[in-house]
Amino acid sequence: MCKFEPIRYYNRLMGYNWQQEDWPEFRYELQGVNDMLFAIAEETGLISGMLNAVAEGMKTDTIINTMVAEAIKTSEIEGEYYNRQDVMSSIRNNLGLNAKPEIIKDKKAQGIGKLMVEVRNTYAEPLTKEKLFEWHIMLMADSKNVTIGKWRTHKEPMQVVSGASGREKVHFEAPPSVQVPKEMDRFIKWFNDTAPGGKKEITKAPVRAAIAHLYFETIHPFEDGNGRIGRAIAEKALSQTIRGPILFSLSRTIEANRKLYYNALGRGQISNEITKWIKYFIDTVLQAQKEAGQLIDFSLKKTNFFDHYKAVLNERQLKVVKKMLDTGPEGFEGGMSAKKYEAIAKTSKATATRDLQILAEIGAFKIEGAGRSTRYVLNL
Repeated sequence: MCKFEPIRYYNRLMGYNWQQEDWPEFRYELQGVNDMLFAIAEETGLISGMLNAVAEGMKTDTIINTMVAEAIKTSEIEGEYYNRQDVMSSIRNNLGLNAKPEIIKDKKAQGIGKLMVEVRNTYAEPLTKEKLFEWHIMLMADSKNVTIGKWRTHKEPMQVVSGASGREKVHFEAPPSVQVPKEMDRFIKWFNDTAPGGKKEITKAPVRAAIAHLYFETIHPFEDGNGRIGRAIAEKALSQTIRGPILFSLSRTIEANRKLYYNALGRGQISNEITKWIKYFIDTVLQAQKEAGQLIDFSLKKTNFFDHYKAVLNERQLKVVKKMLDTGPEGFEGGMSAKKYEAIAKTSKATATRDLQILAEIGAFKIEGAGRSTRYVLNL
């Protein structure tokens, strides 16, 4: 049973999209989104150009940070929270970037990192049932009481609900488990037929990805993990149609307004006329691309910061600065304090205070607050 935030719009008399005669013949109009589709095409070229113009190391760091953001945020949408360093280590291990693979205790963090690399590396391959099972096994590593690597078979309805036990509100009910194999065979055929060169090719990447995500989420074929795999499918669809791995995190944008996502998805599941869902998804892709541009800008500032200060930072200061930069553009929540510095650098309070003051004096840090509320943030 899945849960998410309450949705107020649902009219039960309408039934679900999969219960209607025209399922799964989705209908939509694009007149109102042509400007956004054009903007997405421009942003795709812009981001690609920006990355191609930077040093290879920075390009790799940017791609890794994007994958880390996607892994963490697609999990947070479903209420799963992983350590960023564990996820990054998993991604670097699976990309072969660590001379000696790092040990990761959290099997789920290891699994989501592995999935991100797999989705990226195999984006051009056709979708298959076996591939989806493989993804599910990666994702659900160490999960208990969940059937892994197989379609769901339970007789109980697969429902999306909210509310306390005994007062649950049903927002969506997926097709019965007995229908899942047939529905997924049809979905996989549709996905491959709409790919570049397919019999029913959809040339606009965000449109194809929007339909793919909605279609998969409606079937809800697994006992758990459907949201995360559904967003991986959307990424695959985008990458296939633009003929290259995407360079932005869709889930990061979705997670920033989770309620809007669930409302849009839910509305798409009561009718096979999905124009509103398509518009929502296209807008989300565009916002995600803009955020990717900001991430690349952050990478440039990060490189310039190190080039400017690395020669004057001591070993402790360098360790703390790297830790802060690894958290991404947002930086440490609440900034850096003397107490945090002590813990990261494993030093005394006096040394931590002195190091922080020096960092502020040379312009590497900016001071916010005063007294016990004093915090230091990176001056990028």
